[in-house]
Amino acid sequence: MTSSKVPALLARIERFPIAGSFTISRGAKTEAVTVVAEVSLDGLTGRGECVPYPRYGETPEATLAAIEAMQGAVAGGMTRQALQAAMPPGAARNALDCALIDLEAKAAGLRAWNLLGRPLPGERTTAYTISLGTPEAMAAATAKAAHRPLLKIKLGGDGDPERIAAVRKAAPESELIVDANESWTEANLEANLAACDAVGVTLVEQPLPAGKDDALARIRRPLVVCADESVHDRNSLAPLRERYDAVNIKLDKTGGLTEALAMADAAQALGFEIMIGCMVATSLSMAPAMLVTPQARFVDLDGPLLLARDRDHALRYDDSLVYPPDASLWG
Repeated sequence: MTSSKVPALLARIERFPIAGSFTISRGAKTEAVTVVAEVSLDGLTGRGECVPYPRYGETPEATLAAIEAMQGAVAGGMTRQALQAAMPPGAARNALDCALIDLEAKAAGLRAWNLLGRPLPGERTTAYTISLGTPEAMAAATAKAAHRPLLKIKLGGDGDPERIAAVRKAAPESELIVDANESWTEANLEANLAACDAVGVTLVEQPLPAGKDDALARIRRPLVVCADESVHDRNSLAPLRERYDAVNIKLDKTGGLTEALAMADAAQALGFEIMIGCMVATSLSMAPAMLVTPQARFVDLDGPLLLARDRDHALRYDDSLVYPPDASLWG
């Protein structure tokens, strides 16, 4: 590493194999493809990681190009605050925002939470994801994870009452949350919610497609319904109050930790419960998200647990407990 008085930005695509496969209603994948941004100055380097999401039209290549297009601005001393206006919310801004926070914390000799005036994050129980499959396959996967206190069950539309019943039978003691990934319809919404309620599911995430979720305002919701694809940053919160009880904050949607923290404050002020979520990624993606956990009712930061290998200086996971990052990883 060379010392420089001018900030230098580098970015690259990295790939991490998933242990087995990860399946949701939109398909399956066998690797996590991430984009890492690094900003270096005076012998220090700040890092951030993002996961481009095809659901929002993002690709690794376009995300890499968007980050690299900011090299001139970074060299000119662009601040993290200026970044918020310079790039739209999304994966690319997330990687760069987190890299700038990491560098700022290193330069100040502070941990990121102290730098940002946020509470020290403690250890939290994270959800552990059960991929979508047949009721039998999901029950078998759940049985192996039934010792975990919080399970996140991926559902997919037709046959979901049978899936969730099979999962509950395999994990009678675990708290269950469900993620339908926009796969339900207005026709099966109430029946599927009732099936989840019958087995004690605590929360259902994004049952209907974003933009086609008005039915949620017209029914009695028997359990907490959480927005994911319907919510991105602070600007998307207010219209959701009649339809949702909670919001899933993901740094790849908000465009970084800076907006995620502001969004968490705004969501609490509007009366939403908060989930802090993730894409399937390494500990470098999870580390900044840990700063949102003091405000979160639900923590879903299990991405590294789904990988065949994590990066060096990874977050510490003690079964389902996840701990704040060491400075050698981030922040």
